[in-house]
Amino acid sequence: METTSPTFSSRRSFLGTAAVTAVAASLHERFALAEEAAAKAGVAGKINHSACKWCYKDISLDELCTAGKEFGLGAIDLLGPEDFPTLKKHGMHCPMVSNPSAEVEIGGEKRKIGSIPHAFNRLEHHDTLVEIYEPLIAASAAAGFTNVICFSGNRDGLDDEQGLENCAIGIKRLLPACEKHGVTLTMELLNSKVNHKDYMCDLSSWGAALCDKIGSERFKLLYDIYHMQIMEGDVIATIKSRHPYFSHYHTGGVPGRAEIDETQELYYPAIMRAIVETGFTGWVAQEFIPKREDKIASLRQAVGICTV
Repeated sequence: METTSPTFSSRRSFLGTAAVTAVAASLHERFALAEEAAAKAGVAGKINHSACKWCYKDISLDELCTAGKEFGLGAIDLLGPEDFPTLKKHGMHCPMVSNPSAEVEIGGEKRKIGSIPHAFNRLEHHDTLVEIYEPLIAASAAAGFTNVICFSGNRDGLDDEQGLENCAIGIKRLLPACEKHGVTLTMELLNSKVNHKDYMCDLSSWGAALCDKIGSERFKLLYDIYHMQIMEGDVIATIKSRHPYFSHYHTGGVPGRAEIDETQELYYPAIMRAIVETGFTGWVAQEFIPKREDKIASLRQAVGICTV
């Protein structure tokens, strides 16, 4: 005997497909409207736009500066002193200077001190970290750049509380140099789930606790939206509640650190508005991996999406 089940199932499947299509179309329209509004407003907005150079390895710094200035990019992130003259030539800023590093042998093991896995959460790293960070802090300040990135290091069996204590001890040794030169040492929040297995500063709560322990305006956090969406989500609520701890922001599409358009799970215009509402006057840097052939077009689109 014929039943109505197949018809119902087909109708349910059709309605499900239609709903997904409608949602996708709605998201595409919302992103398009955000870009259109940004275009109408020119580059004037309440977000200071930067981009991370490492995402554009096949584009020279000269080319990136020249192209970026046409659509409101005012800075390039994660550069060192060797790049400062090029930035100055283009009238560009470096709102987050890259970390220094030095290869050191400790206990028969070679470690790249200052890198993401080997940083402030180990007491035996501190002498080297002070040695390499102090001249970078001075050079950054001399160029007019006031944020220098740093990392916690990996756990490698170390308890989080002990790591917190060790980081505070090492960072406090650099505070006199930071205060002298007006530079903020900024620890990046990174995910330990996908990209940086075992990294210690992988939650905003841990980073905030470190800021409280250090108790200085010269130590803050880099809130990487991509990394923290993976680790803890609740991005807008976290920005609203913990913004005093953040000196800088990075973007990135989730999943895959891809384009920040309608193909991923975050809606960046709302996130940017939340940042603006906190009174933030610093910089937001694009740190996604462009998927299209025209990488500058991807960056232009992202700046448009984030112009609010």
